[in-house]
Amino acid sequence: MHIHKQNTKVLVAPLDWGLGHATRCIPIIKGLLSQGYEVLLAGEGAQAALLQAEFPQLTLLPLKGYRVTYSTHKRGMALKLLWQLPKIWRAIQFENRWLREQVARHQFAIIISDNRYGLHHPSVKSIFITHQLTIKAPFRVAEKWLQQIQYRLISLFKTCWVPDIAGMNNAAGLLSHPAVLPKVPVEYIGWLSRFEPKKLPVIYRYCIVLSGPEPQRTQLENKLLHQLTGVADSILFIRGLPGAATLPTTSPNIVCKNHLPQEALEMALLQSEWIISRTGYTTVMEILCLQKKAILIPTPGQTEQEYLAERLGLQNWAYAVLQETFEWKKATQEAADFGYQWPENNNFQATQLPALIHKLMNE
Repeated sequence: MHIHKQNTKVLVAPLDWGLGHATRCIPIIKGLLSQGYEVLLAGEGAQAALLQAEFPQLTLLPLKGYRVTYSTHKRGMALKLLWQLPKIWRAIQFENRWLREQVARHQFAIIISDNRYGLHHPSVKSIFITHQLTIKAPFRVAEKWLQQIQYRLISLFKTCWVPDIAGMNNAAGLLSHPAVLPKVPVEYIGWLSRFEPKKLPVIYRYCIVLSGPEPQRTQLENKLLHQLTGVADSILFIRGLPGAATLPTTSPNIVCKNHLPQEALEMALLQSEWIISRTGYTTVMEILCLQKKAILIPTPGQTEQEYLAERLGLQNWAYAVLQETFEWKKATQEAADFGYQWPENNNFQATQLPALIHKLMNE
């Protein structure tokens, strides 16, 4: 299906907190390209490297990220994020000024912003993507305050796309289904996944996929590599470091990769019996779509991931364990005894994305 209107230029820009915002934009970008849109990307660092690896033919505009840093310790996470709110606000103001310059230069017809609050324009159809209409915080008062601020920012966009399923059988719970929605139209677009379930022979018993912010990514990597000493199972260890040049020394039964492009990663996940990863929402969507048994380790202090881990465990969709208490032998034994239950199959085909993309130019 191709569009024959004159201006089909779309800007897609994901947030720079981990790789999940960039990876969940991949099916959106593919959907846009398949329907004849001209896509430009924006970002920096690991997110830019990942998108350029997947779409080398597309133009990538350099755009500074929010560059949020995280605490080494769980207890200091909320305070450190609160301390950086002025920096985040300056980044939002900067990206809005940047966008106005880029719209004047490129004449975008549509802007798709994954959690970047400043990428809206009064004369361009601007779409905001988030699964967090509730931002979890240590205190209810803080949650309400953050939601008020967020809704004010979302109201500057034309539409809000939520990558989850409408109704009770959803993945993100209160994160994506708050009591009160933003005033702009909200579209539940289904789960976004780069992958499709297929039956392939198992090569690896465990596939470990690391992601998320530093220093917690490195702390989990070091903990896992230390605990894997003497483990005889076949393991694929993907560090989540696109662009890295060196690899840690491991035992022969562990295949270590800094990063895998989409097709290779899909094969690796399909050919693994278990997936061990963070509880990033994009990872959750992909694991559920692949119907793979997972051991999820939320990033310490990230209230969203901790909430998701608890919810998925209660639904029997995944086994979850905290990083500070993670022990390889205990976790893998408990996961083996865990009563996994998959969501109903119709959820996997529930994406509204093709229809939404098709009607973008006809609104």
